[in-house]
Amino acid sequence: MVYTRKNVSTLTPSERRRLVAALIEVKRRGEYDEFVRMHIQYYLPDGESGLRAAHMAPSFLPWHRRFLLGMERALRRVDESVTVPYWDWTRDRTSTAVPWTDDLLGGTGRASDRQVMTGPFAYRHGQWTIKEGFTDAEYLMRDLGRARDPIALPTAGDLEKALADPVYDTAPWNSTSTRGFRNKLEGWGRGRGAVSWLNHNRVHRWVGGHMVGGASVNDPAFWMHHAFVDLVWSRWQRRHRDARYLPGKPLARGDAQHGRVIARDEKMPPWGATPAELEDHSHIYRYE
Repeated sequence: MVYTRKNVSTLTPSERRRLVAALIEVKRRGEYDEFVRMHIQYYLPDGESGLRAAHMAPSFLPWHRRFLLGMERALRRVDESVTVPYWDWTRDRTSTAVPWTDDLLGGTGRASDRQVMTGPFAYRHGQWTIKEGFTDAEYLMRDLGRARDPIALPTAGDLEKALADPVYDTAPWNSTSTRGFRNKLEGWGRGRGAVSWLNHNRVHRWVGGHMVGGASVNDPAFWMHHAFVDLVWSRWQRRHRDARYLPGKPLARGDAQHGRVIARDEKMPPWGATPAELEDHSHIYRYE
């Protein structure tokens, strides 16, 4: 049966409680940290050798669609009424808006160490200990809006620049691709610092703390952010109905990206699903 993913700002108090409880239970069972480890494993930058599946590659969108489905299934094993809501960061743009409320994600971190002190995922409650990451800190960290060097969330106009591109992706199929919807949405821009963080990437930087880097899954905000990214892909597909995932075929042996990116009918690790199989989600879920 097809289920619905809702805008997080429309969740009822009961739906908020159920979502939080399911997330905490998946964490208690040890499953949540498996997702953190998986994302760290497949977060492979351009500069490293080997296959890029999760980021800086055409498979960014189908890989994360399958990743979200895995988490959603884990949540629904706890409570079948729960789905992953999306956070529309072009509309809910402040650090006090949904989802940064005490009954959902809690707020920003304190100034001294970025530790999140409010909401159900605060370390002091003993239900959300960080076990997989790149620091020894056991507490969740955020820096909403980057207090010392502020940046703003992407606007609808920023997102439109990605949606308007009729081609899914283009060579060199990495973070330097200047054309194509995928990289314009993923957000690897030119230059350095804030000007180079676009759309998806800028949101990670705006949240800050654990949301910066491969261990970003430690923050439950990750799922709401990527559900919206997934929704944006769906909107792009509706606008450009004849467009398909690219590259359509494996790259030639002489291509510098041969063996480094996944073609439409090639299998994505670790599941073995192909981008083609994940282009249509209408038989699984829909967006409200």
